[in-house]
This record gives sequence, structure tokens and C-alpha cells, in this order.
Amino acid sequence: MTMDYDRYDRIRAVQWQGDRLRLLDQRLLPREERWIDCLDAGQVTQAIRDLAVRGAPAIGITAAWGVVLAAKQGASQDLALAQLRAARPTAVNLMWALDRMKVCIAAGADAAALEREAQAIQDEDLAANRHMGELGAGLIAPHSGVLTHCNTGSLATAGFGTALGVIRAGVSAGRIEQVYAGETRPWQQGARLTMWELVRDGIPAKLIADSAASHLMRSGTVQWVIVGADRIAANGDTANKIGTYQLAIAARHHGVKFMVVAPSSTVDMATPSGEDIDIELRDPAELLAVAGQRTVVEGAEAWNPVFDVTPAELIDAIVTERGVIERPNTLAMQALFG
Repeated sequence: MTMDYDRYDRIRAVQWQGDRLRLLDQRLLPREERWIDCLDAGQVTQAIRDLAVRGAPAIGITAAWGVVLAAKQGASQDLALAQLRAARPTAVNLMWALDRMKVCIAAGADAAALEREAQAIQDEDLAANRHMGELGAGLIAPHSGVLTHCNTGSLATAGFGTALGVIRAGVSAGRIEQVYAGETRPWQQGARLTMWELVRDGIPAKLIADSAASHLMRSGTVQWVIVGADRIAANGDTANKIGTYQLAIAARHHGVKFMVVAPSSTVDMATPSGEDIDIELRDPAELLAVAGQRTVVEGAEAWNPVFDVTPAELIDAIVTERGVIERPNTLAMQALFG
């Protein structure tokens, strides 16, 4: 599959500048393209916690650079590791990247060696995304329509994207004719971020309300739902942005295939099943307002889980850079990931 990367892989939201980490502030897109300069590990932690940077692979890469900043400044690397680890609980890529940096520190790595390791983590993610794009697109029949959820593109990764990488590769290969993106309440990552990426790339895309997904599937215009992941358990259960589980249920009912796309760093073989995944609850206020403007009556309460778990039996394929697992289960996961 020949891929036009010059057209479909131009966004780099996490940029190391030698003495600082520059992040494209995803809270402000598409209204404003503003960059944040993080000068120490504390600022990196804050950027992750506040969702200035989001997407499981991007969070891991960003955290690795936070450790580099601590080393360069002679700050406590143990403290930096602890702060960064506590920034977000569900995405396993954060822990995975920090564990890699911790191994280097234990081996006596200086700041220059840690910088090389963080760059390797970032470069490996981009290579993985491009390979997953190819593998996932190969599963899709020509002239398909697809639905995606949240943002899994260049903004959420080192570049190209996971689920959005498959979509980019599928469009480039003539396999995908139409993309639908769910808006993804309450942070509107589908509306604000995914549509921004798709429109920039000239990919035929339509935004739908999250609640329109089942109606869309019933119409027969989508053949695949393609999503990313924040943690994949040892049995194939997958934690992803809230709303993913109901898409999987609706897809199964309507005979639509369901694909999860994530690098092997998202696979957590130490977590037996989705029951064991810590689901992050965020401030209920995020549901009670839009862009800081309150939309719900004073005195109202809200419940705001930001992830849910899709059981493996509702997933048709998990695509990683190591290969594709069709109809995932514990044995299939062990065969690929040990």
C-alpha cells in the first residue's frame, strides 16, 4: 500500500525544543492554534492533567520528556516520575513510558541518555502508527463508510494517529469513501479535534451528534466503527473514551464491524480484564458547562466518568504494530503479547 505521508501526516503536536517541551494546546482548537512551552516536569504534569495534551500515546511521550526536563535541571527524578505518574490514571501508555525512563535512570543514564530514550519513544510511536494504518486499512473493503469516536489522530500521538491513522491509510488506498465523527461529549474531541484533522487533510467527513450513531448504523452507510484505546486488558477488554461501549453494542446489533487500534504500549497484560481497569472520574463541572459557559441550572449534579470498557466479545479486531488479533480473547492476546 503506497501512502501519501506528505499529505496525511503533517501535524506534530508534541515538539522537543532542546531546553523545553512545546505542546499544541488542544483545549483551544479549532478556535485558536496556541503553543505551550513547558520548562519543567511540574508544567508537563499540569499540561497532562488539564488536557492541554491528551490521547494515550501523546501523554506517554509527553511524560517521558518531562523526565528529561527534570534531569536537565538537576531536579529530583523520583519526584518527577511520581508527579507524572499521578497525572492521569487510566491510560497505561503513561505508566509504560515512565517505566522505560525509570529503567534508564536505574542504569545510570545522564540527561543526554534520557533525551535519546524519550526521542526513541516518540519515533517508535510514529513508526507503529504508520504500520498499524497499513494493517487496519487492509481489513476494510473498498468503498466503505466508517464511524470514529473521540480523537485518535496526530494530536493524540507522535503523528499520523492510531484509529485515525487507519482511516488516513484507508482513504489514501481508496477503501474508505466517507468518515463520520461523533462529537464526543463533554470535551468535544471529535467535533473540535478530529474534524480539524480530517478537514485539514481534505478527507470527506461529517460530524454527528453522539446520540445519532445507532441511527447512522441502521442506515447501512457505515461498515466499520474504528476507535483507539487507553488500556487493553489481557483478555482483550478495552478501555477507551466514554461512549465507546455503547457504539460497540450498537455495531453488533446492526452487523457493523468494530476495530480497536492501539500500539502495544497500550496493552496491559498485568490487568486480567476490564473489571480491573481504573476508570477516571473527572470534575462534574465539565458536564455542566460548555467552553466555561454554564449550560445547566444551578444546583444540578452530574456524574462524569471519562472512559468506559468495551468487552472483548464485542470487538472484531484489535490492530497493533505487532499484528492483528481478530475476535480477541485471552489466548489470542497471550499468543501475541506473552
